[in-house]
Amino acid sequence: MKKIRLLASTVAVSAGLLAGTMSAKADCGIEKGSVRILSNDFEALRVVVSEAEKCASASVKVTKNQTTEHKNLQVPALRVNPAEYTVAMIANNSIVPLLNEGLIRPMDDLVAKYGQDLQPNQLIKLDGKIMAIAFMGNSQHLYFRKDILDKAGLSAPKTYEDILAAAKVIREKGLMQYPLAASDKAGWDLAAEFVNMYLGYGGELFQPGSAAPAINNEKGLATLKMMKDLTAYMSPDYMTFNADELAKVYVSGKTAIMNEWGSLAGGIVDPKVAPADIVKDTVLAAAPTVGGGSTPAAALWWDGFAIAKNISDEDAEASFRAMIYGTRPEVGKAHADIATWLTKDYVPGAGAVGVLATANGGAIPYPMLPYMGLLHTALGSELADFMQGRESAENALGDVEASYSAAAKEGGFLK
Repeated sequence: MKKIRLLASTVAVSAGLLAGTMSAKADCGIEKGSVRILSNDFEALRVVVSEAEKCASASVKVTKNQTTEHKNLQVPALRVNPAEYTVAMIANNSIVPLLNEGLIRPMDDLVAKYGQDLQPNQLIKLDGKIMAIAFMGNSQHLYFRKDILDKAGLSAPKTYEDILAAAKVIREKGLMQYPLAASDKAGWDLAAEFVNMYLGYGGELFQPGSAAPAINNEKGLATLKMMKDLTAYMSPDYMTFNADELAKVYVSGKTAIMNEWGSLAGGIVDPKVAPADIVKDTVLAAAPTVGGGSTPAAALWWDGFAIAKNISDEDAEASFRAMIYGTRPEVGKAHADIATWLTKDYVPGAGAVGVLATANGGAIPYPMLPYMGLLHTALGSELADFMQGRESAENALGDVEASYSAAAKEGGFLK
C-alpha cells in the first residue's frame, strides 16, 4: 500500500514558520499554454484563482470552474486525454482518488525551476515525488459570541462539555433559544463532524496497519452521544446546515457558539462583509476538546493544487507557473485574514487565529489514506437516521461498518 508523506507535517503552522520579508514578482513570465483550473468555491480559493487569471495573455489562456461539486468532477475530467482541466485544486482527502488512478504528475522538475519561494512544508510527497503543492492550512474550530457569554456570566468554553453547559445557561436566561449550531447536513459535512469528534475522543479510524474500520466501539458511541446531545440546543432544522449555511446562520445573529471552518472566517470577522456587532463580539479559538482528552476535536487539513498527467508539458508548465503566481507570498500578505497561508513570510491575520490554535494544540491531520474516502462516504450516509432519532447509535455504527466494508472489499482494500 502506498503511503503519502508530508515534509515537515501536514500543517506545519507555528510561529517559527511565520516570519520574514516579502519578495516582489513583476509578472508570471509564461510564454504560452492553456491553464484550466478546477476548484472548490470559497473565498481564499477565489482569491488564488483570480490571481492566477492575471497570467492570461494573447498566448496564454486561463479558464476556471469553481464549484462545490469539484470532488465529483475531478476524476472523470482528468481521466480523459487530454484532461479537461490542467489544474486540480485539492485537499487532504480529494487528492487521494487522483493518486489512486494516477491522474496527476510529479512536479519535482517544475519545483526545481520555478518553486524557489516554496516552503518545505508545502511539498506534498508520495514515494519521494512531489505530487501537490499546499498553500493554506485549514481546520474547523470554535467561534463564539463573547457578548452573549458575558450576559450569561460565562467564561470562554474550552471543551464540548463546557459548550453544553453554556448552551443550557444561555437558553435558561432567555438570551437565545438555539445557541448552538453545527454543519450536520447528511453527507460530507455530517461525516466530518463525526471524524472531528471521534479524533477528539482519541479514536482510531482503522485497525493498525489495516483498512479494517475501527469506529464501532465505546469511543464511537460516545462520539454519537455528544453529537446528539448538542442538537438539543440547535434549531430543529439543524440537519439542513452545511458549512456555508452555518456561517450564514452565525452572521445573522441566530447562534452563539459553533465549530466552523477557518477558511470561512473572512466572511465572519470582516466588518465589510459581516454585521459590525457580530464581528466585534466574535472570538475565534481552538477547537474544543471532549471527554477529558487534550487533543482538539478537529482534523487538520491543507488545501493545495496538483497538475494533471494527461496534458502537454507546455500546458503543465504554464499551469504550474500560473498557480505559483496565484499563491505567491504577496497574496498571503495582502489577504492575511481570509486563510492560514503556508506560503513564505506569512504573518497571520485575525482569521487565522483559530486554525493556528487548533494546530498548535496538537490536532490530528485528516488521514490521507486511499480508503478514507469510502469511510467518509459511509459515515455521511449512515449516520443521518441516528441524528434524526430513527435509529440507535449501535445500529448506526454497525450500518457504517457494513457499508464501508462492502465498498472497501469492492475496491480491493479488504478481503
